[in-house]
Amino acid sequence: MIVHHYKDVEAIEMMKGVKKRVVIGEREGAPNFIMRIFDLEPGASTPLHDHSWEHEIFILESEGLVVRNSMGDEISVGEGDAIFVPSGEEHCLTNKGENVARFMCLIPAGAEQA
Repeated sequence: MIVHHYKDVEAIEMMKGVKKRVVIGEREGAPNFIMRIFDLEPGASTPLHDHSWEHEIFILESEGLVVRNSMGDEISVGEGDAIFVPSGEEHCLTNKGENVARFMCLIPAGAEQA
């Protein structure tokens, strides 16, 4: 068993205002899933994207976080919300609030290299 605090994992800036921590993954010997924590600065957004795997998102901290699809539909989400994104569905998250938004994202092992 491995236990560590997510802040003990280095945050990597993916793009302006978007930081990612891989808190459980290959390094820890996890064979099936990767657990990541993302921080979105106010006004920041992940790119609109899709991929061949499903993933699950759990909102840890948020005020004004929005999930958008390729049709431009926006769904406001907040602390405690769980999101299932099926494979092939375009999506992005945008922080429209005044504070950092934080969410956990689970993906299949190997997906980050795909």
